[in-house]
Amino acid sequence: MRTRDPSAEPVIYTLSVQCVFGAYLDGECVRVIEIPDDATLEDLHFAIQEAVSFDNDHLYDFYAGRNYRNRKIEYTKAWDCEGREDPYAEICLRDVYPLESLKLYYIFDYGDSWTFEIRKSRKVHPAQSGIAYPRIVERRGPNPEQYPSWE
Repeated sequence: MRTRDPSAEPVIYTLSVQCVFGAYLDGECVRVIEIPDDATLEDLHFAIQEAVSFDNDHLYDFYAGRNYRNRKIEYTKAWDCEGREDPYAEICLRDVYPLESLKLYYIFDYGDSWTFEIRKSRKVHPAQSGIAYPRIVERRGPNPEQYPSWE
């Protein structure tokens, strides 16, 4: 893990989060999120949940790979976490990036396999005074329908 001066102000990452797979995915869904580099993967999980208006009612996982079917780096296994605090609460984004030639993926709900590809912009900036992070700065496409109603 990289170390950093604890007194240094966090920098803000801009992440493009695109839903690339899901049981009921019907069209493009991209959310651009600004989030501090000292935010954890758990913080990113909650930010994505809010960005697509999902209920936080299933297990989730983060991994890195060349595509969403490839798991080159597994940060932990969600099913190994029973009875423990979320291990993702201890992994900061600054320890995940840079990923070199890999992409970060987030999968939510193993039954419906909602899979999101997360790309970090190369540019970072200092936090702006008065702004609450994480925050959604762009939306493209509607939210995926987590639980479609069948008529």
